[in-house]
Amino acid sequence: METEKKRVIALGFFDGVHRGHAALLRETTRVAKKLGVSPAVVTFDVHPENLIMGQPVHLLNSTAERADLMRRLFGIDEVIFAHFDYRMMKMPWETFLTDFLIRQCGAVYLVAGHDYHFGYKGEGNPVRLQEKCAQLDIGCSIIQKVELDGATVSSSYIRTLVAQGEMERAVTFLGHPHSLIGQVVHGRQLGQSIGFPTINLKTSGEVLLPRHGVYVTRVFFPDGTSYPTVTNVGVRPTVEEGGSIRIEGFLLGFSGNVYEETVRMEFYKFLRPERKFASLDDLAAQIANDVNSTKRYFESAAGM
Repeated sequence: METEKKRVIALGFFDGVHRGHAALLRETTRVAKKLGVSPAVVTFDVHPENLIMGQPVHLLNSTAERADLMRRLFGIDEVIFAHFDYRMMKMPWETFLTDFLIRQCGAVYLVAGHDYHFGYKGEGNPVRLQEKCAQLDIGCSIIQKVELDGATVSSSYIRTLVAQGEMERAVTFLGHPHSLIGQVVHGRQLGQSIGFPTINLKTSGEVLLPRHGVYVTRVFFPDGTSYPTVTNVGVRPTVEEGGSIRIEGFLLGFSGNVYEETVRMEFYKFLRPERKFASLDDLAAQIANDVNSTKRYFESAAGM
């Protein structure tokens, strides 16, 4: 199936949509504006290593979160998710380029990273991509690696930071707050009983959750309003034995019913590890301290 629509297409998986990806996406929108066509991304719905290595990769973002970041932060018009299955895994690199990207997706210009590999056994690489694009009269840009503090900016490194709770460094390497999108679901409403009503966020099962603990966050609603939030990621050992992992946030200055709303939660700073308190009064006192720390964080950020 051939498309008549013409696109400048960025290639990659884009987990986290970090500073290295930003260079690709900015080049994509720049060239698309120059050519008068649509800036787009072609990526996969699941990480190729799930199939190639036979083990799941816990990602920073769901497909919805990746698409949101690329559209919201970089002005990408379209995010095309190709299904990565055995047929895609065994597709020769030239077929992926000519039949899929050019004929089906309408690529007139491609943008890829310095380490981009594609096609069967990863035989497609930046050199081959540029050479074949030149033969086909298709534009091509290869973006060099981006380094920060002497380290290459990569999704795998940022996953390690998030898993360890090093959220401020993760945010630095991402170039934006780490975010999760999910639906507000019913909890046990224990927060309300101690003066801190919370929302419980249901997220995609394949997404890597931050280290258990308490974080400075902000919750954004679909209408654009947002609230500073104290968020606990963990099993709530003070109020529940053997509980499941929850993402539970207390929104500062908010009251209302938001059940079943889909919200975006942005993570900024790790405050403390999750721990079991001797009593609910002790827990409430600590949450009050966490609230004050969160207020100070945003007051300081506003004054920068």
